[in-house]
Amino acid sequence: MPVPVEVAEVVAATTGFMPVEEGEALYDTALTARPGTWLEIGTYCGKSTLLLGAAARFAAAKLVTVDHHHGSEENQPGWEWHDTSLVDPRTGRLDTLPHFRPVLDSLADVASAVVGTTEVVATWWNSSLELLFLDGNHTEETAQHDYRAFAQHLVPGGLLLVHDVFPDPADGGQAPWHVVQAAVADGFTEIAQHGSLRVLTAPHSPTGSENAEVPGSGRRDF
Repeated sequence: MPVPVEVAEVVAATTGFMPVEEGEALYDTALTARPGTWLEIGTYCGKSTLLLGAAARFAAAKLVTVDHHHGSEENQPGWEWHDTSLVDPRTGRLDTLPHFRPVLDSLADVASAVVGTTEVVATWWNSSLELLFLDGNHTEETAQHDYRAFAQHLVPGGLLLVHDVFPDPADGGQAPWHVVQAAVADGFTEIAQHGSLRVLTAPHSPTGSENAEVPGSGRRDF
């Protein structure tokens, strides 16, 4: 199903790094997810949040998006993706939260925002997930942490989406690709690829128990 025109227009005007084709695939894939709780790791200014929120509204799901809103490593001064328009003049720090506020307001009926690091949020998160979108910090340590910390909450058959996956180092950082490799090793099944977006499904337990943990979720590789 195509992204509604009114949503696509707002997405196009929102600062972020989601190519149009991958955004369309994100929306279309999310529409296939079951109702329940969906979790986005990495909000930035809300470009992908708009797409997931629109899909959640259609699917009668609830979306939670997590970010500390001070940017990833590549968004900091001196790095390629630093945007001076997002710097808070009072603190001198990158702060995407004010830019995200209009997005959150537009999704008030389906979306909630958690402002904090994934390391802290992971210590108290215990809700089951039907969909997990990983698009946060792309350092090896944090990417692996985010996968291990939150993928274990996916119900059997739930969707795991990983963005910025580049198997060839010449195309981009390797951390998301290593997350996909780890997920496959843990029993996830890759079902689709749309540019740098990978779609996987969580494994079913041998007993079919809805409460079983994802294989390997007890490990912490960081």
